Amino acid sequence: MFVFRRPVRFAEVDAAGLVFFPRYHEYCHDALEAFFGELPGGYAALFRERDLGVPTVHLETDFKSPLRFGDVARFEMAIARVGRTSVTFHHTIRRESDGVVAATVRHVVVMTRISTLTPIPVPGDILELLGRYGSEVNDPGCGLKAER
Repeated sequence: MFVFRRPVRFAEVDAAGLVFFPRYHEYCHDALEAFFGELPGGYAALFRERDLGVPTVHLETDFKSPLRFGDVARFEMAIARVGRTSVTFHHTIRRESDGVVAATVRHVVVMTRISTLTPIPVPGDILELLGRYGSEVNDPGCGLKAER
């Protein structure tokens, strides 16, 4: 699985001192940017040089335990499914200090040609990157299933 760490910043908490719930989705996007950062030119090159986007088409979140300012969130990102044009990621977000699960997120993106806003097949180098992390999934419901 791909692992990404991120500190909780003061501006991300609500009046109760807890991470405001929509921030979890921003965090998932941060993890996605870091994941695609392993490609030549990083995440930005997908957009600027390759005219590729990965818009989110579905998010499903279960909140388990709060994160607070000063916590470090550990994202364990698994590849749940690879379709012809879509990828489903499974994020387990933990409080790094004690390993408690703060949330789980099912995150579906569609590979898109930005200039036309149309879905395209997942490119080979991205399939290769996904494959690097797809075989270490511990959740039997999140095994890598490539469809062609």
